[in-house]
Amino acid sequence: MRYSTQTEHGKPIPLYDEAGFEAMRAAGRVAADTLDFIAPHVRAGVSTATLDAMCEEFMRAAGSIPATIDYHGYKHASCISVNHVVTHGIPSDKKILREGDIVNIDVTPKLNGWFGDTSRTFEVGTVSILAKRLVSSAYEAMMTGVRTVRPGATLGDVGAAIETYIKAQGFSSVRDFCGHGIGQVFHDTPQVTHYGRPGTGIVLEPGMIFTIEPMVNVGTHQVTVLPDKWTTVTKDRKWSAQFEHSVAVTESGVEIFTLSAAER
Repeated sequence: MRYSTQTEHGKPIPLYDEAGFEAMRAAGRVAADTLDFIAPHVRAGVSTATLDAMCEEFMRAAGSIPATIDYHGYKHASCISVNHVVTHGIPSDKKILREGDIVNIDVTPKLNGWFGDTSRTFEVGTVSILAKRLVSSAYEAMMTGVRTVRPGATLGDVGAAIETYIKAQGFSSVRDFCGHGIGQVFHDTPQVTHYGRPGTGIVLEPGMIFTIEPMVNVGTHQVTVLPDKWTTVTKDRKWSAQFEHSVAVTESGVEIFTLSAAER
């Protein structure tokens, strides 16, 4: 591994070599497989604590460690965010999924010292037309950002592409949380905002690895962090959806490390 000559707030930005890419492919595969595994269990009547325990068991069986456990005091193997919860929802025996809910599950297995980070929003049974459109728009917003990644593009290009798409759907892009560098550090440089101006920010170079994870709200982009200091909800209590991939800048474009089996 080496470092870019660019820095962010004085901190270096790692540039990973092929060995790093190979390690991230393995960690990313475990992350994606975890969500593939849990998908059929996301149904009405199941508690978010049950889903979390199943995710933890799968990640450990794959030889990885759930990186969120004991991260700044967090006690669970995943974050599970339902309906108007934007991010960092805490799994609970009391939170039972209902028909029509949408639920984001975010996992980060650590495999041989490397972090694979991904999330998806699942539909519980039959959801409303608005909820279905929100979920599909959140996925496409993420992929719009991914498709913008290439050497010479900027993070401003990525954020602007995501925000433009989201606004065109009549939704809003959360600004208080962002994507981040990842690799041998859970949250590293650079920060990846899901809004921005084209041509601004860090210039993308081969070897950079980071997440793209737009949070898309039906209403305002404003959010509120609850007293537990983790759970983040929309300020207007309208629903939110999110998808996340871990990606790398290659010599010719982008590689996604966390593709689901269906995407692969």
